[in-house]
Amino acid sequence: MSVIRLTKEFSFEMAHSLSGYDGACREIHGHSYKLFVTVQGEPNADPNNPKYGMVMDFGELKRIVGRLIVDRYDHALVVRRTAENSNAIDALRLLYNKIEVCDYQPTCENMVSRFAEEIGRELPSGIQLFSIKLHETATSFAEWYRSDN
Repeated sequence: MSVIRLTKEFSFEMAHSLSGYDGACREIHGHSYKLFVTVQGEPNADPNNPKYGMVMDFGELKRIVGRLIVDRYDHALVVRRTAENSNAIDALRLLYNKIEVCDYQPTCENMVSRFAEEIGRELPSGIQLFSIKLHETATSFAEWYRSDN
């Protein structure tokens, strides 16, 4: 049977700041992210299985990525945990519910790598994560490929 790739597109709005950066992105700012998740596998060959002919149900992929990424990051502010901004993080948490604090710089490159780790762990048996593309703007994106990692 053939190996087939499936891609599902997601979108979310997220703000972040790049602590210690030497440019404008040091300030809190937002993006309209587009996330493309591609998985690969062989279509189900059992004619008695309700998923016959499918590599993976698109709905299942939507639930996984929705829970791990979209629900978590949509309309969130993502900041790196540093000694310098711990008081600011505490103050923001008093006012807002969706503050995501991470131990890495929340660049597009680092986020696509983290997303790959999280999504890859949750995929069903026999399904592999092939690639992830994360658009930060319409013309700027980062990509992760299993073959490179």
